[in-house]
This record gives sequence, structure tokens and C-alpha cells, in this order.
Amino acid sequence: MNISRLAIGLTGLALWIGPAVFAADGYDLWLRYPKIDDTARLEQYRGAIKAIVVEGQGDTYTIIKRELQRGLTGLLDQKLALATQVREPGTVIIGTAQDSRLIAQLKLTDAPGKLGPDGFIIRTCVVDDKACIVIAANRPVGALYGSFRFLQLLQAHRDISQIDICAGPKHDLRMLNHWDNLNGGGERGYAGYSLWKWQDLPQRLDGRYTDYARACASIGINGMVPNNVNADAKSLSTEYLRKLAALADLWRPYGIKVFLAAKWSAPKELGTLSTADPLDVGVIAWWKSKTEEIYGLIPDFGGFLVKANSEGQPGPYDYGRTHAQGANMLAELVRPHGGTVIWRAFVYGKDKPDADRIKQAYQEFVPLDGLFKDNVFVQVKNGPLDFQPREPINPLFGAMPKTRLNMELQITQEYLGHSVYLCYLAPMWKEVLDSPLYLGELDKKPGSDGYQSIIAGVANVGTDRNWCGHHFAQANWFAFGRLAWDPSLDSQAIAQEWARLTFTNDAHAIATISEIMMRSWQANVNFMTPLGLNTLCNAGSGDEGHYSPSPATRQKFHHADKTGLGYDRTSATGSNAVGQYPEPLRTQFDDLDTCPEKYLLWFHHVDWDHRMKSGRTLWDELCWSYAKGVQEVRQFNTLWQTLEGKIDAQRYRHVQDRLKEQLEQAVLWQRTCVDYFQGFSGREIQEFDFSSESL
Repeated sequence: MNISRLAIGLTGLALWIGPAVFAADGYDLWLRYPKIDDTARLEQYRGAIKAIVVEGQGDTYTIIKRELQRGLTGLLDQKLALATQVREPGTVIIGTAQDSRLIAQLKLTDAPGKLGPDGFIIRTCVVDDKACIVIAANRPVGALYGSFRFLQLLQAHRDISQIDICAGPKHDLRMLNHWDNLNGGGERGYAGYSLWKWQDLPQRLDGRYTDYARACASIGINGMVPNNVNADAKSLSTEYLRKLAALADLWRPYGIKVFLAAKWSAPKELGTLSTADPLDVGVIAWWKSKTEEIYGLIPDFGGFLVKANSEGQPGPYDYGRTHAQGANMLAELVRPHGGTVIWRAFVYGKDKPDADRIKQAYQEFVPLDGLFKDNVFVQVKNGPLDFQPREPINPLFGAMPKTRLNMELQITQEYLGHSVYLCYLAPMWKEVLDSPLYLGELDKKPGSDGYQSIIAGVANVGTDRNWCGHHFAQANWFAFGRLAWDPSLDSQAIAQEWARLTFTNDAHAIATISEIMMRSWQANVNFMTPLGLNTLCNAGSGDEGHYSPSPATRQKFHHADKTGLGYDRTSATGSNAVGQYPEPLRTQFDDLDTCPEKYLLWFHHVDWDHRMKSGRTLWDELCWSYAKGVQEVRQFNTLWQTLEGKIDAQRYRHVQDRLKEQLEQAVLWQRTCVDYFQGFSGREIQEFDFSSESL
């Protein structure tokens, strides 16, 4: 039985038995707070941290006190007092200049341009002639973020003798999109069922909702959409809005705003209208009434996320209107409340103007540049297709200078092995986050009072006891939060930090875990879709969809024939998708000799005997890539075995079982794809010896 399918059943059994059966089950994520096992470091911390002073009042400050007491009690193995003033050196002071007399006199937060509303300072200061640690911010939620960051420094055994950190987020809204259905299921959810028990709301609030908020706040996530972008109109009904309001009230002290995915046909499905035309006065009146109802229940409601006119979803095109006309109608209604409309650019279908699917979003949206209201963001996937194992950056970035765009990343592993494969996604995200095209979006300041920048991640959490189905899938949730805060962070540094917080501070273990993580994405690309191939998996929307190799059913994506392999998107002989990129990328991708080999078959149909940079032919390079991917996963299995005894037994076995399953799948991918493509190439399958490679 496939492990990912078995996990749901085991999770249900585990929850029924109760948490007492678990030694280390992954529920605490990176918020474990174990006693520091380095004696010298423990004594240093005990000498530097004696008491906690939180002068501010309110729910967020209550959370800060609770989290610091919980964390410091666990890490230092001693309970710290909550003081009202500085009586001794080693006092940790938390708050804002508005809420704390002690922080106000230090004048630490009078540079809002550096911190912004969510940033924080952690600094060693002298207060009343005593050396103290100050966590200061402009708002209570910033102090909460700073408190979590301080605890993470301790968990990672960092030196805090002369600490001086000033951190503000690069993205204003750092949000999770949950593709969860009202019936408890989830689209592309591989970690059990949806966290949201709609049938119990608003009367009963599951304790896991608070733990979810803690995890999000600990990495700076401040927004979320609880329902599927393929929305059910019932999400906008009064019944469900009251349920949503209960969640919003619970999460507000953690700095989390709720948004809602809205179905365009809701005025017809929930109302008495015969149309959903965005210019119809009756439709506008319906949405105005609904918007006022929402803000009456949730005063800080973030706004709407809309998927329209794609994959069968209704939208303004059904009435001869544009995406801009649809988005702007909603934008005008939420504007008085400070709301935002996020309009997804993921559009494709048979009715679109070009047979090459990756060109369709550009063709629809670029002509609308400058027509969207300034409280509208067009949400663009990182690549132009659909969250493939590797894609070039979406050409919409940089192509709409008068429109606010935000990036959508996928944390859940829809095309990368679900909850079975170990695949650390930060290196993949960094390929696009470091691109000049995306960096230009971060520099755009259209001049609204609302958000200047947004980044969204399609969430990977569910009811599995460890939240994400695979213990290492937690790293992608963590990495998204860290990169949403600061996209310039190094992916290996994030991997090492996560490993320390989640598993251990043992040097060998950290080095081994981070090495596996940093090699994992490329390994998966190699045994699934090397050299720019894409969409070789099976189709379907269920648990098995987009999981197993099925190149024979995906010919329209790879165009294999007797002459070669790959999709011709060049300007001279192909679809001219390269023409959607600015220079110098356009010329680079268009030329067979200069196109990066990692994107080669994305842009070019290449002869089987084409000579690659390695000296191998394309056919031999393809065989080598699949074999290399399998070998990498085989080495991951060997490397993980060196950690037995350094990782708690339960999580060690869980990861070991997943890696064994991943190796079986890698071999299946290799055999299926190479055998299939050999039917076109007619060439001998090459064997490669990797035995001399060092672990």
C-alpha cells in the first residue's frame, strides 16, 4: 500500500488513542523548546535571562507572555518570573514604545521605515543601569514575531551576549492559501483532512486552530484563505461567514487576517439573480450587501481571492467582461474597508486564443496592464504552466509595470511526490525569487495606502498528527514563512535552522540533514522531469492524481517523436513563447546553444543526437539524468541511516519508510520514462556507474 494513503488511516488511529503514545510525533513542529543539552550554552543563557517584563495589555501581549514562559521554561529548565520592572540584569523587556515606558525611553523604534508595522528589534541594552535584552516593535504583533525569533535563537544555541537584530519583512502580506473544501476534504491535500471543522463552528473551536496560529506567527505569516480557490458559493452564505468570523476572532491576536475565496456565480447561486455580470446594477448591489455583511462580522477582513474563467470556473468573461472589470467591481466595494482583491492569473482552457497553454495568461492579462484598481493584486504562479518540478519564471513578472502582481508558490507537493517524497522546495523558490524580473516587482510602489507587496503559498497542512504528512514537508511550510519575510535568505541556512529547531543541534545530524535537503529537489527533477521536461505524471484530481509517471498520456507536453524531444517554443519554428520574455532572456531562451540546459526541452525540440555540454548526446544525457536521480535517492537512504540514534526513533522510522518508498518510485519513474522515450529514439539505454561517488 502506498504510504501516503496509509498515513491518513494511521493518523485517525493515533488521534483516537491519544498523544500519550507518541515520543516525538512531529506535532510541535519547530516549536519544541527542549531543554538545552549544551551545558556551557545553558549556563550562559541562564545567566543572561532572569526575568520577563511585558508592560502592554491585550490579547497579543497575553500570547507573548504565554509563549515566552513556555519556551524559556522548556529551554532553560526553570520557570521565569513575570516582572513589572527591571530589578536585575538579564531582564527580557518586550513591547512597543506606545505600550512600554521602558522601551519608550530607549527610543529604539523611532525608525518605522526600517521596521514597518511588523518588524522588530532584538538588542542588548542598558536599562536602569542593568544589562537587559529588549524586544521592541511598532505594533504588538511585531513584538510577537520578535519573541518567536528570540526563542528560535535560543533553540539553535546562538550567542546572545551582544545581540543586535533589526528585522522588517520585505512582503507586507505573507499568506497561506488553503485549497480546502467545506466537506472536510482538500484539493491537493496530502496530510489528511482539512483542519477546519466547519460543522462544529462557530460554537466549538478546535485547539488545533490555536496551534496553527502559533506556527504561522512564529514564521511571520499574517494572512490566510481557508477555502478552495475552486470555491463553493456557500462559503459566502451568512451561516459560513459566522463560522469564518469565529476563526478570525481567534487568529486576530496572532496577527493573522482572513481572506475568502469567492465564487463568481455566487449572486446567482445564493441570491435570486439570473446573472453575475460585474456591470449589472443588481449584481453590484448584491456584492455590496455581501461585502458590508462580511465587514460587519469581521471588521479587519482582508478581502477576496478569485479564480475566474479557468478550468471551468465562472467569471466575467461569461458576460463579455474582462478580468479587470470583474476585479475592479469588487475592489471598489472593499476599498472603504481597507480591503484587497487578489485575482489569480492562472487561466487556460480550450476557449483561449493560443494552443500553447503557457502563453495564455500573458495574452489575457498584459493587454489589461494599467486597468486594475490599486487595491487589486494579480496573483501569478512562479512559472507559466502549473507548479511543475522545475519551470522558468513566469513572463508576466516584469510585463505589467502598471499593475500590482504577487507571486503564488506551492508548498504542498502536487507534482513532487505528495507526502511521500522528501523534497525541500526553498532552492526551487529561490530560482524565481532571485530573478531580476521578480525583484523588479518588489521595487514597484504604485502608491496605495494598502499592501505594497504580497506573496502567497498554497498550504500543505492537514489533520495528520505531524501536520504535513511527511516530517520533512514541514520544512517547506517553515521555509515559505522565512522567505516570505526575507526572500534574500539563503536556502541552506534556512534548512540548517529548521533542522536545529525540529530535530537536534548535533553537528553531524545537522550537516547530514541539510545535505539531503539541499540535494533533494534536483534529485527529484532528475528522476521525474529532467532537462526542462514537464507534466509527465498521470492526470486526475484525487489522491493519486499527478503522482505516478504517465508519459504516454502526456504527449502534448513533451512532443517526443523519432527526430527528438521537447516543446518547440522558439520564435522561428515554434509557438514563440520565448517572445513573451524581455531581453536578454528572450534571445537566451530562443537560441539552442545559449538556452540553459535545465530549461532546454521546455523551449526546444532537440534532436536525439544533439551534443550536450557534458559531451553526451541528448539521449544519453536523458538516461544519465534519470539514473542520477535514482542514485541520489539511494544515497539519501544511506545517509539517513547514519542518523539512527541521533534522531528519535519514531520520526527516524517515519522518514526511513518514506525514503524507501521514494526510491521505489524513483526507479519506477526511470524505467517508465526511459523505456517510453526509447520507443521514439530507437537508441540503446545507457547504464551509468555512480559507485565511485562519495556520499
